[in-house]
Amino acid sequence: MPLRLPARRPARDAALGCAVVLAVALGVGRFAFTPLLPMMLASGAIDIRHGGWLASCNYAGYFVGALSCAAIPADHARMVRFGLIATVVLTFAMGVIDAFWLWAVVRFIAGAVSAWTFVFASQWGLRRLTELGASAWAGVIYTGPGVGIIVTGLIGAAAASLNANAVWIGFAALSAVACAFVWRIFRSDPRDAAPSARPREPERAAVSTRRAEAAWLIVLYGLPGFGYIITATFLPVIARHALPGSAWPDLFWPVFGAALVVGALCASRLPLHWDNRALLAGSYVLQAVGIALGIVFPTTAGFALGSVLIGLPFTAITLFAMREARRLRGERAAGLMGYATAAYGLGQIAGPLVAAPIAAHTGSFSIALWLAAGALVVGSVGLLGVAARHRKP
Repeated sequence: MPLRLPARRPARDAALGCAVVLAVALGVGRFAFTPLLPMMLASGAIDIRHGGWLASCNYAGYFVGALSCAAIPADHARMVRFGLIATVVLTFAMGVIDAFWLWAVVRFIAGAVSAWTFVFASQWGLRRLTELGASAWAGVIYTGPGVGIIVTGLIGAAAASLNANAVWIGFAALSAVACAFVWRIFRSDPRDAAPSARPREPERAAVSTRRAEAAWLIVLYGLPGFGYIITATFLPVIARHALPGSAWPDLFWPVFGAALVVGALCASRLPLHWDNRALLAGSYVLQAVGIALGIVFPTTAGFALGSVLIGLPFTAITLFAMREARRLRGERAAGLMGYATAAYGLGQIAGPLVAAPIAAHTGSFSIALWLAAGALVVGSVGLLGVAARHRKP
């Protein structure tokens, strides 16, 4: 879809601003823990079980934050600014404390903040691009987490010999610089906090259908949360165990991030009339294959290709789901986005809680990873079934 020339600069600013926000809130606020986990394990600060608990605390916070989005009356831009400041402060806190229970509290709060920031930045950005007639820029928004993962992954690999606390502080400083560049983009808009004008009431049958579709979106969007999170939390640890002495394990995470950026950009170029549910189903299958590759072929090539296949559809899944939420609820989509994101968060909570005990007991993540791949396949089949039953108008 070609961009209208007059809208090019405002659309670019809005999309890039949201991308930076998601790079900070998700790439750092949520996923910086992944490249730092091997350092924390090596220093003896935590063991693999406690690492799983810290991950689940973060995802529990993400669930609570997402679930509360529909009840937050603050306008979107103000919540985005709050999320940026809070992420910097919480990331810094991880570097200056060393008590496990305090880490758990910080990771829980950071999870809630990242959910709020994600939902409100998505709603703000997608609406702004729609107003500008520049929906093709939407994919740029969802490159943000990938950029954050690449940067934190490469820094983590380069700083592997340092203390994890120092790297946490460095991530906080880098996030503060990024926030300064986009701060002015997010200005308050009275429309965000004001209740939307109630649209003309549709027929009762149409309302019932939309509610059923929304419910299925919430349920089936939760499965990839469980499907990807075991890899996203433990990839460097899994790869180091399979490839002892190799220089590659710390680089698979940045490879995942780079594939995520490419996937987000490619997803935004797909025709808007394509069914979001079918696109989600295909994305789930790609991730399932990527997970299986790492189990069946635990080699450098297997992990690299698996990282690519898991990363390519990662934020594309988010883009398709948020578009589907807007199709079902329009300008009132923030609540549905929040509930869907909460379901995703439940899957993320379950992932480390399932994987860490299995790995500690068996010495391998294989069983947990097969369960994750199976969940993605089930989700794909479910989405295709919903698409077949509820055809788009």
